[in-house]
Parts: sequence; structure tokens; C-alpha cells
Amino acid sequence: MDTFLSGLKAAVDTLGATVLLPIVIFVIAAVLGAKIGKAFRAAVTIGVAFIGINLVLGLMLGSIGDVAQAIVTNTGIERDIVDVGWPSAAAIAFGSSVGLWVIPIGIAVNIALLLTRMTRTLNVDVWNFWHFAFIGSLAVAATGSLAYGLVVAALMAALSLLFADWSARAVQKFYGIPGVSVPHLASAQILPIAIVVNWIIERIPGINKINISTETIERRFGVFGEPVILGLVIGLVLGVIAYYNAGDFGVVLSKVLQTGMTLAAVMLLLPRMVKILMEGLLPVSEAAQEFVRKRTGDRELLVGLDSAILIGHPAAISASLILVPIAIILSVVLPGNRVILFADLAVIPFIVAMAAPLLRGNVFRMVIVGTVTLAAGFYVANALAPLFTSAAVDSGFEMPENAVQITSVVDGFLWISYVVIAAIRNLGAAGLGVLAAIIAACFWLYRRNTLAWERAAGAEDDETTAQQG
Repeated sequence: MDTFLSGLKAAVDTLGATVLLPIVIFVIAAVLGAKIGKAFRAAVTIGVAFIGINLVLGLMLGSIGDVAQAIVTNTGIERDIVDVGWPSAAAIAFGSSVGLWVIPIGIAVNIALLLTRMTRTLNVDVWNFWHFAFIGSLAVAATGSLAYGLVVAALMAALSLLFADWSARAVQKFYGIPGVSVPHLASAQILPIAIVVNWIIERIPGINKINISTETIERRFGVFGEPVILGLVIGLVLGVIAYYNAGDFGVVLSKVLQTGMTLAAVMLLLPRMVKILMEGLLPVSEAAQEFVRKRTGDRELLVGLDSAILIGHPAAISASLILVPIAIILSVVLPGNRVILFADLAVIPFIVAMAAPLLRGNVFRMVIVGTVTLAAGFYVANALAPLFTSAAVDSGFEMPENAVQITSVVDGFLWISYVVIAAIRNLGAAGLGVLAAIIAACFWLYRRNTLAWERAAGAEDDETTAQQG
């Protein structure tokens, strides 16, 4: 069994998300009854779209990463907990004892919840099962028990499906991507925070009237408010902040202009890549709905995808870019913080994108929500860094030079990780029971109050609820 699981994990690692996803999509589309030719074309189109999305994201993340590192250097920050980035966290997760089991566990949980009609999401984003394994590996580091880690991974797989169902209707409407949901813990965890912060903002006179959205900017400033120009302007401002002391005037000007043009390109190209993705998803979504309709009537089935499909919206990008220097300032001013941000500053778009539907694309509110989320995340990271480091050592991860402990924004900053570890440390096995009961209760409450929950997540009030079946 271990040999089979090791081979499965190795195949996932070797193929990578951009190859594995089209294969999974093709198999699922064929099983759902799509014609083989149409299923094959859809799978290839989706794979191409994700390659395009990743290329543009690589362009953006590289640019933001360079800017962030320059700003960190300018501030002279020194801390003993180093942000090693999500690729390191993923390697730690898949290299852990939980990582060996996480793919069959994630699939089994998804199938069980689909068969019991507790979820409507079919999660094809197998690569991102590493998030479940990572939190499970923290549980193993905290308790020394693999069983605890496996149960935690299963609970996180279920929680990701709850978040996906809850936010699906709002995500589809705001981002214009029908038939999908986003079972991505690192992105979905912002929803409860955004709901609370938005509720507070609504009750602050004056502040509750501020609406800075990319659509408003475009209406007021015409061509100068278009997303591509907005990306240019934000890039130029970030470039000046980062590179004002990078050398002589020519060097500084070159770096600033390159940053501006890179982010302008991202603003234009990411939405185009998402459109290609939608072209590939349409026949798969149609096959899924037809398959379910023939067997269960009007029940809805959603395709669960990576939150990378959300990053292309101008509001998500704009808020994220503004949050980069804010995150660095937070790392300096927060009392007791020992974390220095480095590799994962560039993934802030993934952290805030899910808040956009709830906040109606209001960049001002997204920045506030993002600031609160990151501020809380620093304290989570400080608390979990010893376990993060222990899990890394156990998985054979090579520690960075001069780093006493390590973390990452994904998943080291997540309140979910902290709650899980706190429950286990304080209650032991009973803590797992409490977590399971809470997640089950949330599923039950969501199904009973679907419309209210979806409105809270940002769906429009005047539409009827999605069919649950």
C-alpha cells in the first residue's frame, strides 16, 4: 500500500498541476458522459489556460517579489523567523508522513460528501491537496501521532468543500465564471474575517460611503482609469518605493518603468487567460449538470478549481499590490513580531481574491480586510513557527542559512491552522471531535440557510438560491 501511495505522490509531484489537471478533467468529463473528442479538447484547453495563467502569474510574482525584497532591504528589517514561501510549504507537506496519504483521503472525503449530498463541489484540484497535508503535518509535529494528522487532513478536505459551496454563487457572479467553485483553504479562509470587518465598516459613518472600485475609477478617469493603465500607475509607484536608491538615475528609471510595464501587462493578460479557461470549462460543466440531472433531477454539480482563476480581476490585483508595502510595514510595527516576509509577499493576491465578491470589488475595503487578515496572520505565524520548523525538519527540508525558524504566508498565516492546533493541544482527541462537530454543524446550517449564507458571502440579494438537491 505504501508503495502504491508513494508512486501516486511521486506522479503528482512529477506531472505538476498543469499536466495533472487536464488528465483529471479529461477522465471526469468522459465519465460524466461528454463525447471523447469534446472532453479531450476541453481538457487541453483548460491545461493551456492554466499554463497561460501560471506564466502571467510568474511574471507578476517575480516582479512583486523583486519589489518586496527591495523594500525589505531598504527598511533593514532583521527577524529570526524567515518566510520560505509556499513552494517550500508544499514540498514539506508532500514530503511529510501525511503527504503520502493525502490524495486518497481528499478524494474519499469528496466522494463521501457528494454521495451524502452534503456538498455540490467535485474538487479536481488534486495538486492543492497539499494544504490539507500541511495542516495535518503540523498536527503530527504537535502530537507525534500520524493518526491525528490524517484525521486533520480529512477535516480540512471537508472544510475546503464547505467554503467552496458557500462562496460558489458569489464567485461565479462576480468573476463571471459559471459552474465552478474554489475549494482553496488559503483563499477561502478570508471569508469569515471579511464578513466581520465589512459589518464593522458598514457601521462607521463616512467610512461606509467610500467606494473605490476599478469600475468607479474607470468611469471617472476614462482611459486613465482602465485596468491596464491602473496596473502601470501602481507598478510605477511601487517601483519608486522599491528602487529609489538602486543606483544612478538611469538604473532607477529602468527598474521603475519595467515594474510599471510588467504590472500593466498582468492587468491585461490575466483576464484573457481566464477567458480561455472558461472556454474549456463550459463543456465539462454542461456534461456535469446533464449527468446529475439525469440521475438526481435538479441538483447542481460544481467543478472545484484553484483560486488562480480569481487573480485576474483588476480589483484583486490592485488591492494586492497596495497590500505589499502595507505587509512590510506591519512586519516592522507589530509588537512582538519575529517574522520577516520574503518569498510569499508575492502571493498576497491569493489571500485577498475571495473577499472581492463580498466587498463588491471595493478596493478600499479589500485593503482594510487584507490588512486585518495579514496582521492576525503575523501572530499566527509567530505561534506556529516552531511546529512549522519541526514539520520541515521531519520531512527532510533544508533550512535556510541563518534561519532559526521558518514560516510562509501560505499556510503559516492561516487562522484555520492555529484553531486546529489549539484544539488538539488543549483537548487532545476530543479536540478533533469538536472540530468535526463544528464542521458538520456548519454543513447542516449552510444547507438549511443557503440563501442567507450566500448573501453573507457576497451573492446578490435579489436572486434565488442555487439548487442544492
